Amino acid sequence: MPRPIVAGIDGSREARAAAEWAAREALRRQRPLRLIHAGEGLPPDGSAATLPELRAPQDLAQQVLRTTAEQLTDCHPELMLTTVQVCRPPAPALISETRHAELLVLGNQGLGSVGGVLVGSVARATVGHAACPLVLVRAGFTAADERLPVHDGALVPSRDVTLAVDAAGGCEGVVEFAFREAELRGAPVRAVYVWHVPFTTAMPDPEHRAALRAEADRALVALLRPWREKFPQVPVRDSVLEGRPAYQVGRAARGAGLLVVGRRTRRRAVGSRTGPVAHALIHHAACPVAVVPHD
Repeated sequence: MPRPIVAGIDGSREARAAAEWAAREALRRQRPLRLIHAGEGLPPDGSAATLPELRAPQDLAQQVLRTTAEQLTDCHPELMLTTVQVCRPPAPALISETRHAELLVLGNQGLGSVGGVLVGSVARATVGHAACPLVLVRAGFTAADERLPVHDGALVPSRDVTLAVDAAGGCEGVVEFAFREAELRGAPVRAVYVWHVPFTTAMPDPEHRAALRAEADRALVALLRPWREKFPQVPVRDSVLEGRPAYQVGRAARGAGLLVVGRRTRRRAVGSRTGPVAHALIHHAACPVAVVPHD
């Protein structure tokens, strides 16, 4: 059975945008969509609550799921869709879903409702521990925003899939995710590699700077070569930029349809494992951000 696309919803505008994005992605990938509402206070076995204080959150969860499902199926009758309520704290429930999902989609910076899935710290914890790629979508992002505006009835091209290339390497899964998304959308990939001159007390030598730039150019060409061959139909634009990665990648992603970044899965004793670049881009990028775990 194919792994589903999972969308966490809570009734917020961000969650609605995430569910709509997830539905389009499910159709692109020909996968089922699973809508989940997680929160404490719901009956653990899914049965009807008897106490009034338990019926309220259950009724709210059912209403949110039912309304979202109806809206999605009205727009996409061919969509394979299921809904589920989970009586667990939101972050553990969502992280558990990622072990069996192809992709998890959440609203970006949703305010969340009582018991909802998108309160800030919950979203951050989910991003930092998800076992599958996770996409964060801002409120108001629609299908039209995935394409460039054109005139005179011309074919509407898809916006770039911007890929932040990790200079440390080991990001094959991240690159493949970006190329696969571009292939599904008929979009180009814009691969962004950011380099900088190591800090010293002296002024950078021009020859040394030029050598570092040339090395960065060669590294990006070598990294992309096998993916160009594997996805020959996907146009690729290389961008080798100097500066701070979060700033330069953020600028490069302006006007993109999707931004793809990696997240290392090294084990740490405490805390999130979201790196500083991914963390900054999640907070500031206007387009959906896909965070792909890798070794």
